[in-house]
Amino acid sequence: MATFEYEALDLTGRNKRGVITADTPKKARDQLRQQRLTPVKITNARTKGANGASFGQGAKARGAKHLKTKELVLITRQLATLVATGIPLEEALNAVASQSDSEKVRLLILQVRERILEGWRFADALAEDPKSFPALYRAVIAAGETSGDLGAVMERLATMLEKNRNMQNKAMTALIYPLALAIVAMGVVIALMRYVVPKIVVQFEDFDAELPVLTQVVIAISNALRDYGLLMAGVILIAGLAGWQGMKRPGIKRHVDRAVLRIPVLGKLMRALDGARFGRTLATLFAGGAPLIDALLGAQRTLANSHIRDQLDTTITMVREGAGLSQGLKRAAVLPPMMTHMVAAGEKSGELPALLDKTAGHLEEEFETATTVALRLLEPVIIVAMGLIVMVIVLSILLPTLRLNTLASGG
Repeated sequence: MATFEYEALDLTGRNKRGVITADTPKKARDQLRQQRLTPVKITNARTKGANGASFGQGAKARGAKHLKTKELVLITRQLATLVATGIPLEEALNAVASQSDSEKVRLLILQVRERILEGWRFADALAEDPKSFPALYRAVIAAGETSGDLGAVMERLATMLEKNRNMQNKAMTALIYPLALAIVAMGVVIALMRYVVPKIVVQFEDFDAELPVLTQVVIAISNALRDYGLLMAGVILIAGLAGWQGMKRPGIKRHVDRAVLRIPVLGKLMRALDGARFGRTLATLFAGGAPLIDALLGAQRTLANSHIRDQLDTTITMVREGAGLSQGLKRAAVLPPMMTHMVAAGEKSGELPALLDKTAGHLEEEFETATTVALRLLEPVIIVAMGLIVMVIVLSILLPTLRLNTLASGG
């Protein structure tokens, strides 16, 4: 049977779009009429997209083929819910495609469905678009297919994706506000130094009295911004680009990541963030039926800090040689100590995935609490710093003014 995309009118005259499975376009129209819909357009989804391109190429031709993280999370949760209720996978895919408002998403899902109808394994069908479905995602799906409990595994996968995305959003939110506040504060100070101070300094040029040291320093900075402001901005931009390119080099990134972990507060936060991601991914893979070594390798790839990722090579080697996971994590000594203790408890009780999930949840809460406190402390620090800078600028203007007034009164 083929899959067709359709446009039809309901009894009220409203336009309806979706997908339908039938042997021929005629039978597809008959099915629509049985649903009390009037067919307007029937397109074979396997061979043509909305613009006549071959299946799966319509979105590619428009430069938007691959799924975004938000779309992948939504699709996974919908599929997990449907498959867990016992609906066959191809029907679940068809249902998700039917209710998607995005043509790109709909075509990709139908493409996967067609491969499954041809006899492909689900993970293999997803592998045809590795940018939309990463290797870790496919590994979890493959483990679920092997274990015969795809619905439960997809539920865990959906939860993991949602948790990871929430953590990323919280991390971004934690950085956006103080960064915006700092940029505004710097803009105000630069505007004062670049445009306000020079106009006021002109008033002192007709007097021979020596200006206070503070005023001379502020004037010197103002002149530097006026004469070399563009040059300084260019140097900062080039330095930023150089740093960004340098972070793409494994050696440089490893040194920077190691240094970040040594920073008192930030290092602990980054360790907790990577620990939560590692624990949740390992729990999902291992509970899905993946061998422990494969689960460790998959969880290792999700870590953002390259130093932690490299140090876990020691853990994987020890587990390969027969050591316990807790022993390997203790030897690596890069993840939060609580994770090592919880893994040891999980190995003894046989409930490793459940305890890893609990540990990940605790680390996520710790990260959220710490970032909230840091935000509340950082906001007044930036405001006070800006106030001090403005106060220095105002004093640099007032001091010579008061001195000139004194001289004028004495004269």
